[in-house]
Amino acid sequence: MEERILKFITALRASGVRISLAESADALSAIDQMGIQDRETFKLSLRSTLVKDAENLPVFEELFPLFFDTNEKPPLMNISEDLTPEEAEMLAEALRKFKDQLRDMLERLMRGEPLSQDELDQLGEMVGLNQADNMRYREWMAQRMEKALKFKEVREAIQELMELLAEMGMNRERIDQLRQLLRANQQGMEDQIDQFAGMRIAENMSNQPPQAGPEDLLNRPMSSLTDKELDILRREVHRLAAALRTRIALRQKRAKTGQLDAKGTIRANLKHGSVPIEIKHRRRSLKPKIVVICDISTSMRPTSELMLSLLWQMQDQVSKSHTFAFIDHLEYISPDFNIQEARQAVAVVLERMPPGHYNTDLGYSLQNFTEDFLDTIDSRATFIIVGDGRNNYNDPRLDLFSMVARRSHRTIWLTPEAPALWGSGDSDILKYAAMCDSVFRVGTLAELTSAIDHLLGG
Repeated sequence: MEERILKFITALRASGVRISLAESADALSAIDQMGIQDRETFKLSLRSTLVKDAENLPVFEELFPLFFDTNEKPPLMNISEDLTPEEAEMLAEALRKFKDQLRDMLERLMRGEPLSQDELDQLGEMVGLNQADNMRYREWMAQRMEKALKFKEVREAIQELMELLAEMGMNRERIDQLRQLLRANQQGMEDQIDQFAGMRIAENMSNQPPQAGPEDLLNRPMSSLTDKELDILRREVHRLAAALRTRIALRQKRAKTGQLDAKGTIRANLKHGSVPIEIKHRRRSLKPKIVVICDISTSMRPTSELMLSLLWQMQDQVSKSHTFAFIDHLEYISPDFNIQEARQAVAVVLERMPPGHYNTDLGYSLQNFTEDFLDTIDSRATFIIVGDGRNNYNDPRLDLFSMVARRSHRTIWLTPEAPALWGSGDSDILKYAAMCDSVFRVGTLAELTSAIDHLLGG
């Protein structure tokens, strides 16, 4: 049982659940104390020690029965035992009209015979189930196995069989009963296949070598990450944002009174004979107004996606925000974030603006911005560009960028490219950088988090 629990923990980690070695030890200790006889107590012991975030509960609930309910099989009914001799003869004659494979499957459904372990293993190997290591493939793999068994043709054959029995004179009520029982047995077989697919994928996940944790990925260049590693970082954004929010809020609390106002203090205390009694401070606005333009072309997509997710999580630290995305034209995307969770909103934006065979054009996007959205920029706004500054040799429209930079309180540029590449090829970033207050390299999530801490924390 201990080995199965460890495999379960490995599968949870592979699905993105953060579980430390100490928490794994706590789980084993809890099982030693509570035992495994009562299923619900056993399940609660694992859940309370291994799951910290509510968003991970669905993963736990999906994997738990695959590791600890593996002996359960969907119930199938033997229909043929309930037939009269006359009905059995009619059924046998009707079945002879079908091809061998369909007839064999229909007879199997009549007997209520489930698939054997060998048959399931052969089907899994045939459709590539042994290589699947993510639960998102479970339904697809089950469908491929059902297709190999010609389940669609079987459903059509059941209907044809019922029509043949009706022509032979079988009672209509009896035909309806047979149809329902056959379909129930086929559904039971489908459930068996789905359970097997989930169990095999869970075992594949538990046999994977240890993956890099979020801490290991924070300092890895985002351009080198796999889709699975990016998924880990997407889940990590929530934790990073919470830590940032706490740090920035504490900083603002300490600085909320602003700097000492010497002249104001003297003026306020003239009534006390110039003896300072009441201290005055210069108040300052601590929450910035931000306007963000993100390049979401293929090369920039991971950086911009994580940036948008972090900013959404930090909404309570800004007074107002306006968010835009561009590839070859500009789109206002703030409304997407006003009505949806960050991950959903980012997914909608990326779906609406997919990468394609067209050129990134910041210059034209700046033209869109100044024509339609220039009123979002004022002396209180922090203007942020997230991009690599590569314009595909289009006009960078430095005149428009200069105008926006002059109107804003400060201008920040975030780029994932190394400084050694700035200005090479079609890169115009050095031309833009001359008009920026700060340029940050954000090639990793750690660097991106540090940059956001700087611009929101003042």
